[in-house]
Amino acid sequence: MKTLKFKLYQHKRNRFLKRSINAAGVIYNHCIALHKRYYRMWSKHLNCAKLQAHIAKLRKRKEFWQSVGSQAVQDICQRIEKAYQLFFKHNKKGVRPPGFKKVKKYKSFTLKQAGYKFLGSNRIKIGQKVYQFWKSREIEGKVKTLTIKRTPLLRIVYGSRR
Repeated sequence: MKTLKFKLYQHKRNRFLKRSINAAGVIYNHCIALHKRYYRMWSKHLNCAKLQAHIAKLRKRKEFWQSVGSQAVQDICQRIEKAYQLFFKHNKKGVRPPGFKKVKKYKSFTLKQAGYKFLGSNRIKIGQKVYQFWKSREIEGKVKTLTIKRTPLLRIVYGSRR
């Protein structure tokens, strides 16, 4: 897999992406809280599929959470599951379970297949909005994932297969 990084043009429209990253941070913290609560109540690990189903139900009622795509929410749940599996595997070595993050420090979310579309030249549609980016080189192969990262200048990271 080859990864390409592009910067977004500065525009006031970018605040919607920043809000989406904030919403992803809120969802992440909610998932961590559910894991901790579930373990406290049942002394068992929360299944990733159960968590995804629960979050999907909550997204219907919480409008703020709908700014993050469904596959991005599933990716958040899978990343938490991966961190817990690492914790279970290497518990003796001092690996800690995943914890809460400040929403302002939450860095990125990943769109796997849906939620974005290339419109030609240097334009991309993410959700309902169109953004422009510095296309410093051509995109080779088929794009598999798209990650929106919060940096001083917003970045788009493509994971493409050659």
